[in-house]
Amino acid sequence: MSDRGTPITRGSLAALRRYAQPEPLARCDLCAEPIPPEHRHLLDVTARQFLCVCYACSLLFDREAASDGKYRLISDRYLDLGGLQIDDAAWTRLGVPVGMAFFSYSSPAGRMLAYYPSPMGATESAVDEAEWEALVAQQPILRTLAPDIEALLVNRARGARDAFIVPLDQCFALVGVVRQHWRGLSGGSQVWREIDGFFAALRSRSKPAPPVD
Repeated sequence: MSDRGTPITRGSLAALRRYAQPEPLARCDLCAEPIPPEHRHLLDVTARQFLCVCYACSLLFDREAASDGKYRLISDRYLDLGGLQIDDAAWTRLGVPVGMAFFSYSSPAGRMLAYYPSPMGATESAVDEAEWEALVAQQPILRTLAPDIEALLVNRARGARDAFIVPLDQCFALVGVVRQHWRGLSGGSQVWREIDGFFAALRSRSKPAPPVD
């Protein structure tokens, strides 16, 4: 056996050069300025698409009236609703067949919608208005949910009882976690570790919900 090692070919040199290059910077979807990994998002309300924005552009949309409502700056509010209790019957009446879901008011639809993560993405369903109002009566702070840009995120999977008001983009980040790590019928151990870590990070980031009359 030769002790000269493996020859470096032209193709492997090109691969090494690509590996050594820094990752391309993310850029603002409005002005193309470089943006850091932690940045704000806009929601295109009609298209239901997120746009990455730099700090300067985010300031332009920090009002609901900006752009006539076409774009909304995603909220940065994180609240832990530790006192929110939803029993199994109430959860079923909300129309959610799984243990995790988020609820957000859709201006284009003109109603509250529920979404739940799945290996195929976010599944959408309508929420019965009377059942939602019953939940709001129990937790009045839900009346402060900003349409389109905030959500009530609830985790009842595997015995958990977590509830938060969070920016809408965080809910779709959870959808991405499920899509990326789900294996087989039950998801596998890795996806549940990732989900547990996601909610642990939310708890550390969230403030207790203030009382609301």
